Amino acid sequence: MPAGLGASYRSLSGDVYKTTTVPENKNGVMESLKKALNFNSNNKRSEPLIEKEQTPAAVVRKMPTSVTAEETALLGTMPSDSMDDIELKNIELQYPSTRSISRSRDDPSIEEVRVETDRGSVLVAIQGNRSKPPILTYHDLGLNYVASFQAFFNYNEMRSLLENFTVYHVNAPGQEEGALPLPDDYEYPTMDELASQINFVLSYFSLKSVIGLGVGAGGNILARFALAHPDKVEALCLINVVSTQAGWIEWGYQKINARYLKSKGMTQGVLDYLMWHHFGRGTEDRNYDLVQVYRNYFERCIQPGNLAMFIDSYIRRTDLNMTRQPDASAGVKKDSNTTLAMPVINITGALSPHVDDTVTLNSRLDPTNSSWMKISDCGMVLEEQPNKVSEALRLFLQGLGYAAVRMGRKKLSTSVSTEVVAKMRSSRSIDSVRSSQSAPWPINITENPISEAVVC
Repeated sequence: MPAGLGASYRSLSGDVYKTTTVPENKNGVMESLKKALNFNSNNKRSEPLIEKEQTPAAVVRKMPTSVTAEETALLGTMPSDSMDDIELKNIELQYPSTRSISRSRDDPSIEEVRVETDRGSVLVAIQGNRSKPPILTYHDLGLNYVASFQAFFNYNEMRSLLENFTVYHVNAPGQEEGALPLPDDYEYPTMDELASQINFVLSYFSLKSVIGLGVGAGGNILARFALAHPDKVEALCLINVVSTQAGWIEWGYQKINARYLKSKGMTQGVLDYLMWHHFGRGTEDRNYDLVQVYRNYFERCIQPGNLAMFIDSYIRRTDLNMTRQPDASAGVKKDSNTTLAMPVINITGALSPHVDDTVTLNSRLDPTNSSWMKISDCGMVLEEQPNKVSEALRLFLQGLGYAAVRMGRKKLSTSVSTEVVAKMRSSRSIDSVRSSQSAPWPINITENPISEAVVC
């Protein structure tokens, strides 16, 4: 260690420290002291470092407290040029670009087609190669295919899904972006009539059967279509779906919302109800940015009058009238028309206001071909937890016999329920997508790489 102002850094054993580590001062003690005093004098001739007339207390007060003797010696070797030529001109604030969920009309990966039905036309957006197996989606209240599914299918784990499937996004009448106001005398289709429109979509694209993915009101519509046409729905993924008719509280709130939407547009009360409907309570504490994105979307991108008609149709929905099939061991013959006959995965968020409704739906499904899954720390699962939903969807598709080998095979997170994993452990993964028995190419079957079940 240096003994004074003129000391140098020296190695104690060999050439350990290079000369480039710290500049070595080869000058004497007096020269170093002169340079230090000259540096202080160039700074507008400040007061001397020590004055003989001052008392010891004053000397302590005048000595710099943050500069050690070593730093003073080093400062003596630095140039003393002032920086007066640098001038602060102005200060400019830069705000980060806000996130938008509006789709660009120039996106080549999405094709929008108008399909005529018996109750008007519906907009259908297609993603992927049409020769692949189809997945049909339906959105919730206040949303459309862009706001409900665009971010989810752009998620990294879901992009590879589009390589093996074609996604058909169905929009309820008048709910697409840039939709014109529906005529005042237009009679909006009921929930059963909205479900029957899907039959026209399948006929238009020559689809024999689809895998349904529905959220909220859209899931209720897909469930109605599956009950009416079980041979045209291969499987269902339902998120926050209500299977019963509207209660008095829901009916009252939604009736007021529809009235305000028709007369005043998107009011603060309607906006708050939509946010609660999708995210639950305390959303701003969980994800403030996501809340602002959807608030802005509801205010700017939704046609209020058209949404009011959709809400009126939803609160006038009838009960799905499904009952769980009795156990075969009890000697009672099963009736396939009492509930959904196809495999169903029933998903909800732990913070969603529709958790109890999904439990009711689960009690009406056949336990041998259905699974209930609650994902923690979210209400709008596709936006808040896309990684967990994509993982569950991959396992669900593998259980149906579809190959998802190109999707990342990661270790299962703690979000997947024991029931879901237990059902998927016995599934097989086929290298080609849903190869039929009559396929001319060989079928390679491998075990699903899941070693153990995990709990939420």
